[in-house]
Amino acid sequence: MSVAELQSGKGHKDENFPVASLLIAPRHRPPVMAFYKFVRAADDVADSATATPDEKLALLEQMRASLMGESNANPEGVALRDILGERGLAPVHALDLLEAFRRDCTRLRYADWDDLIDYCRYSAMPVGRFVLDVHGESKDLWPANDALCAALQVINHLQDCAKDYREINRVYIPEPLLAAAGIGVEALGETRANPALAGVISSLARRNAALLETSRPFARGIRDSRLALEVDLIQTLADDLNTLLMTRDPLSQPVHHSKTDVMALFLKRFPAFALMRLMRK
Repeated sequence: MSVAELQSGKGHKDENFPVASLLIAPRHRPPVMAFYKFVRAADDVADSATATPDEKLALLEQMRASLMGESNANPEGVALRDILGERGLAPVHALDLLEAFRRDCTRLRYADWDDLIDYCRYSAMPVGRFVLDVHGESKDLWPANDALCAALQVINHLQDCAKDYREINRVYIPEPLLAAAGIGVEALGETRANPALAGVISSLARRNAALLETSRPFARGIRDSRLALEVDLIQTLADDLNTLLMTRDPLSQPVHHSKTDVMALFLKRFPAFALMRLMRK
């Protein structure tokens, strides 16, 4: 079994939020795309419904070794290693993400909100930190970045809660919250959320809103205007999706943006963003 055999075919245009969009300056796109391809390949390994946990862990170790120059077995690892070397960037963020994927191979349940955020520390926050490093932005932005990246991850978990349960028996919604509502994880296998499950999902979205408030100044602090615009758009999309999750049922109702939705939100938000950048100067 190889990493290539477990790939989903999903690409950067299929993600819920922009990845290396045209808003990013062309000179920054190669490292971001190399990072994305490495992470996408590792994520597909961890999410495989056919490979065993031991097989997944072995493939993730192969990816780590290729990233660190101990092997050339994994092309995504070699490609990322090469461009990191060219740009003088460290592999720490990719290594952190591999830790999240290792957890995904063996861990199927979470205990509470703090447990979930600790997972986001490895599964989401390193992505934004890497993009900031590529752009030479200050580490002072990391707290706002971490809040936004964690919020995006929670949104993804809520959007895909039924799919994750049905396909790979993984539940990111803390199990004690379900128990306190008088239900078990099997409620995620129904065609629509019962009132108790809907209440749990809504409560998590409301808690997630606090992370989005923490991240709200993020775009304002970014020097690179193109990156600031992408971050501002991501914040706008996240605010909208999180609001939807407070009232919609992800088991039976759409809680993803279409391309038309994204464009409409972008056009609505852009004047305020432009004014913000003018006031920043």
